[in-house]
Parts: sequence; C-alpha cells; structure tokens
Amino acid sequence: MDKQTEYVLRTIEERDIRFIRLWFTDVLGTLKSVAVAPAELEGAFEEGIGFDGSAIQGFARVSEADMIVKPDPSTFQILPWRGESRGTARMFCDILTPDGSPAWADPRFVLKRTLAKAADLGFTFYTHPEIEFFLFTSPHEPGGPPPEPIDRYGYFDNAPHGVAHDFRRSTITMLESMGISVEFSHHEGAPGQQEIDLRYADALTTADNIMTFRLVVKEMALEHGVVASFMPKPFPDHAGSGMHTHFSLFEGDTNAFYEPGAQYQLSKVGRAFMAGVLTHAREISAVTNQWVNSYKRLQGGGEAPAWVTWGHNNRSAMLRVPMYKPHKGGSTRVELRTLDPACNPYLAFAVVLAAGLKGIEEGYELPPGAEDDVWSLTEAERRALGMEPLPGSLGQAVDTMASSELVAETLGEHVFDYMLRNKRAEWREYRQQVTQFELDRYLPLL
Repeated sequence: MDKQTEYVLRTIEERDIRFIRLWFTDVLGTLKSVAVAPAELEGAFEEGIGFDGSAIQGFARVSEADMIVKPDPSTFQILPWRGESRGTARMFCDILTPDGSPAWADPRFVLKRTLAKAADLGFTFYTHPEIEFFLFTSPHEPGGPPPEPIDRYGYFDNAPHGVAHDFRRSTITMLESMGISVEFSHHEGAPGQQEIDLRYADALTTADNIMTFRLVVKEMALEHGVVASFMPKPFPDHAGSGMHTHFSLFEGDTNAFYEPGAQYQLSKVGRAFMAGVLTHAREISAVTNQWVNSYKRLQGGGEAPAWVTWGHNNRSAMLRVPMYKPHKGGSTRVELRTLDPACNPYLAFAVVLAAGLKGIEEGYELPPGAEDDVWSLTEAERRALGMEPLPGSLGQAVDTMASSELVAETLGEHVFDYMLRNKRAEWREYRQQVTQFELDRYLPLL
C-alpha cells in the first residue's frame, strides 16, 4: 500500500468520514458519483468497484457492460459543504475494464494518454482557466418564461450587499478549503454573469478542479437561493459565457514558450504550438464547443472568437498572446478564447494539447497575427488576411471533426465514434425544432 493510500485511510478514520464519493466523468462531461462506506474503501483501492458501464453516456455497449471504478488517492478531498461534521469526502477515479486495463471510454484516460505523449517529448502541460457562468433567480422550466438574471450589473461592477458578491466570496472560501486556488473573481459583462479564475496547475489537476468547481458553484448558488448555469449563451442580446484558458508547456522548471528577446518573448516552440492549434482549430471545435448553444456564443459578436486567427493582446482573436511581464519569463503563455465552460475539460484539454504538439512535431509556421478588431472587419477583409471561419454551427463542427485524423487518434476510436453519433443526433433534434423566432416572423407574414 502506497503512502497516499495510507494517508487517505488514516484521515478517514481520524476525521470520522462516513461517506466517500467516488467521482468520474462521462463522455459528455457530466459528473458521476457513487458513494461507498469507509469499510469498502481499502478493497476499492486494491480491486476497484464494479458498475454497469452501459448505463453511462458513451462508456460501453450492453455486451461489454462490466466496468470498474478505481479511486485515485491523490485526489482525496473532504467536502466542506456537507455539514459541520465533515462527514463526506470525494476522490476522482480511473475507469478500468474487467482485466484491469484502462477503459478507452474514460475521458480522464484520454487526457492522461495525451499528457504521456507530451511527457515523451519532454513537456509538462499547464493550464489556467477563466470560468464564466450565470446566476438566475430561479430554475428554468421547459416552455416557461425566459430566465431572470439575479442583477443588472456589468463588467467589474461592485454590487454592495448583492447576492453575487456574497456568493463569490463563499464560493471561493469553499474552493480554497478544498485545495483549489483561486486567482481572481468579479462580475462579468452581462446581467447576472460572474467570472472566477482558477490558478495555474497541470492539465489533469485543472480538469479535476473544473469538475469540482462546477459542482461547488451549483451547490453554493442553491445555498444563496439562486441557480447557477454554465450554458454558453442564455441571452440573445448579451455576451455568452466562455472559459478562456491559458496554456503553456514546461521542460522541467523552464517555460518552453519563453525566449528572451524574441517577438513577444515567445519561443519557436510556443509559436509552433500556436500554429498547431490554429491549423486544427476547426477540427477540434466539436470537442471544445460541443453543444448547439455553443455556436450562438461564438457567432454572437463582441469578443467571442469566430475566426481562426491570433493576436498579441487582441481579445477579438481566437488565440491571444497576453502582454509580456518583464522579469517574469515563466509566465509566458497563450490564451485560447474558444473554449466554453460547458465542455468536457478532459477531452478539450486533450485535443488542444494534441493540436499544439502536432505543430511542434511537424514544425508548423505561425501565420501573421491580427492587429485589428476581428469583428470590425468585413468578411472580405478577413478572408483577404487569410482568416478562416470557425464552424458556424454544431452540424458544421461535427462534419469537420468526422474527417480529422488528429481528433480520432486523440480521443480513441470508441470516444470519437460516440461523440460523432451523439452530436449528430443532437443536431438533428435541434433542426427539427420550430423556434419562437420562426413563429413570430412567419406566422403573420406567410
């Protein structure tokens, strides 16, 4: 038994933990949980716990249903919102097949596999997400009135004695008590919209933290009598929610993206990584932006990126090189602005990393950057500058992904096939809907 496992078992006994929640994620990014009693945990560490994989989105066919959930002791954390007695803890899990090998359908394994490829090249992948979301006064009922935001404040507004202020404070306290460091928090630009930024960490830890973050935000919202949603674009007339994420590669303790004296202090490795993400941006969109609603945000104007381009400190570009901080070479990074907060972070980080590594391995050249506000240009001007549009809908994104060798190899045959089938079904269902827009415009006219 290793030291981490011993620590978990000892802590559970000393802290009188009554329930341990074993967490994992399905292919679509939904958090799953099974609770075990302390007496069962040692066996779970050694052999795992069996479950019906065919009941989980994208995991297994009925004929291959038996799967095993095995806790990762390094992710052990007490859940502080479960009462003063602190009687509940959680661990993230790896999914195995009955013979003990990793399950190809496990999103966490997809990311681990891609991180291992980066490690073979000498790189560690670090990420820093800025997560936006909305707070509403009450749950939305199907067919009911539009959701009502909790306030009418805007970007960086200080709302004294407001629900949002108290909510952010208690949420950050809760996250930090679970070992998840928060860098910034503030009110975002749209009514009821919030942003909380997590501190830099390796990609696997960040993906685990994002899954925890989404649950904590929803739990704390309920405690404050409101409802949280990570839906990318709930309002047609306001900006949507993104998850702008900063990426960097390190070789040991050295930032591989940093080169003193280079343009923007960005190294050849950093430029090739960016070129890889740009080259494969359209192919990975169905993973980084996997919902019908995701494309309402991307096509909604403002600072949402809709074109494959990059810029220095240009928030209208898809990829941004933030302003260099003198004497902080370790902070050199690139920011991807397409990701939305409702993605599966394991799969999204995997395809972004795979695209960047492809750029490094193949020596992709970074094209000229965009100096102008991309949204202020005409379509002809964008095309003249060599800018290619991102997919305009989930249907276009899925069709583009279907022919991508990079995405198929990164996700693995099982996850790739499931994503294609599931997203095509979502797109078909959406296209069959008759919207309020159509009723309002065409019924009186036609």
